[in-house]
Amino acid sequence: NSLFENNAEFSLGMCLSVKQQRCKLRGWLEELQNLVPELKDVIQNWLDTFADVNASMAASEKLAAALESSTLTGHADELKTSVLRQREHLAKQSIWMFGGDGWAYDIGFGGLDHVIAMGEDINILVVDTEVYSNTGGQSSKATPLGAVAQFQASGKKTGKKDLGKMMMSYGNCYVASVAMGANPGQLLKAITEAEAYPGPSLIIAYAPCINHGIKAGMDQVQAEMKRAVDAGYWPLYRFNPAKETGKFTLDSKEPTMSYQEFLAGEVRYASLHQTFPMNAETLFAQAEQQAKERYESYRKMAEQN
Repeated sequence: NSLFENNAEFSLGMCLSVKQQRCKLRGWLEELQNLVPELKDVIQNWLDTFADVNASMAASEKLAAALESSTLTGHADELKTSVLRQREHLAKQSIWMFGGDGWAYDIGFGGLDHVIAMGEDINILVVDTEVYSNTGGQSSKATPLGAVAQFQASGKKTGKKDLGKMMMSYGNCYVASVAMGANPGQLLKAITEAEAYPGPSLIIAYAPCINHGIKAGMDQVQAEMKRAVDAGYWPLYRFNPAKETGKFTLDSKEPTMSYQEFLAGEVRYASLHQTFPMNAETLFAQAEQQAKERYESYRKMAEQN
């Protein structure tokens, strides 16, 4: 129901609502635990798994079953009734905020930044198509240097915002850069780690779209993701603040494919050679150099942390 630029604030409200209701449940059950000794162990098991999205499901089912089969009176029965009325909040829920790069990098960035800075346990998945895909392919702050998009017909003259590095600077935000077609295992590992991390988590997923003009065809999107990683165009990494050492992991290897070859495989870059050939030569050379510097900076981060 909300405007898409308000995604972060809207999702945060939902997250805080669930958090508040689960905290109320915990208070009721702690009180009930002291009143009814026979329920002590099953309630303690629920309390021990309160923040575990996997274990809390089974613990919640056992707790609900124990409460339903119990015969209580007075205030204990009132607490039991209140808990069962809110039973959908017994299990830890996996809450994900989902949006595109036009929202995350650009029109909704202020809200996203504010939500991450608050430190709440919320997960964020950004599908990065590097343009405003839903409104016709306009340039956004996620659009890379040299790319052709609406409002950037002669090639974008400024670089892409490094959203991941900006959010890593907070120190308490899990951040991952992923590409399913390049490394599905790394994607699954990032999602699992993000869910387990008790704070804000941001996963930025490379997502080729029709506006890229993939010459091999849209049925080759997964392969295009792999080409992007192989060329050093899209680095894969994970930053996990929960680890004592080795917080930053660089998951992509040094480029094995020509950066310029990758650009030539997409119309959003290749078309610039026909329309503004001098721009293409200059901007693509700058883009390749920036990609090398970016990878080198990530490599040093992995070595030093």
